[in-house]
Amino acid sequence: MKVQKLVDIIGSDFYTGVPDSQLKALCNYLMSEYGIDPKHHVIAANEGNAVALAAGYHLATGDTPVVYMQNSGEGNIINPVASLMNDKVYAIPCVFVIGWRGEPGVHDEPQHIYQGEVTLKLLEDMDIAAFVISKETTESELSEKMESFRKLLAVGKQVAFVVRKGALEFDGKVKYENSNSMVREDIIKHIVEYTGNDPIVSTTGKASRELFEIREGRGEDHKRDFLTVGSMGHASSIALGIAFQKPDQKIWIIDGDGAALMHLGAMAVIGANAPKNIVHIVINNGAHETVGGMPTVAGNIDLVTIAKGCGYPCAIKAESFEELDQALALAKERDGLWLIEVSCSIGARDDLGRPTTTARENKEAFVENLRGK
Repeated sequence: MKVQKLVDIIGSDFYTGVPDSQLKALCNYLMSEYGIDPKHHVIAANEGNAVALAAGYHLATGDTPVVYMQNSGEGNIINPVASLMNDKVYAIPCVFVIGWRGEPGVHDEPQHIYQGEVTLKLLEDMDIAAFVISKETTESELSEKMESFRKLLAVGKQVAFVVRKGALEFDGKVKYENSNSMVREDIIKHIVEYTGNDPIVSTTGKASRELFEIREGRGEDHKRDFLTVGSMGHASSIALGIAFQKPDQKIWIIDGDGAALMHLGAMAVIGANAPKNIVHIVINNGAHETVGGMPTVAGNIDLVTIAKGCGYPCAIKAESFEELDQALALAKERDGLWLIEVSCSIGARDDLGRPTTTARENKEAFVENLRGK
């Protein structure tokens, strides 16, 4: 189905959410039609943030907003849906458009398997009526379902369209780029040169995939690296939990700007505790690149100043490999809590692979190495 038809049938004037590869057609359509426009389209920091933005839109206009997201974001919306939007509380109507990763019977990555199994059940538990859109769904079927949904929306309930892989199409072209020259995979190669045998916790998405392939290319095993394949935004907190228990071991974090923004409060917790054994590297390309390249707000904010305000005593920005190497060398040799923001281009190799070990195998090797067994 052409995504324009979905948008026309829903009939909303405001979209907010977190980009998803399964919803790339919708995301690209919104960027093509509106770009980032506070009246019509806002990319949120996380899915709960999007729900709150949607609530504000409804309070101001009386109209029904749309929140889009990957099904992994359902966990982030449970609180605002149950305690804010629900018709037993404020009765705020909302249409959710949810990409169904890990759909039962469809091969996907390990972090999506269980989430895919419970996607519809979680919506049911939140009293959100759902309709699944597939390649076979017709416009008349969708229109009929939307008409029935309008009765629920009118009494302050929420509804959801759950989108199967390949169900939506968009013929337009949207190009995502910035003016930065450093490529993320090369940045990670430089990081690996300085970390030595120190543990690395890497964030969700292409950064972890690139780290895995860099180790393979160097003929090294993967016991030093915890690849955070799921739970976007939590790599830094995982690393903090490790650092508390291993105060004599330097812990490195390879983070992304989208992930860092998703749970920015983690930086406040890290800074308040100020462990002397964490090097927090945020590779900032101002984009949700792993799911298509849609922008984040990180290209317009100062992460170094934010880190300093959170209590990081050492926070610097690297915009060249020379500056990056200088920062990595200092962080390696000196104790303290570090943040290194690295300016990065948008893009990755077309033939970038995925880890060939399972998530559990990765955990077990990492744990064995970390505990010195």
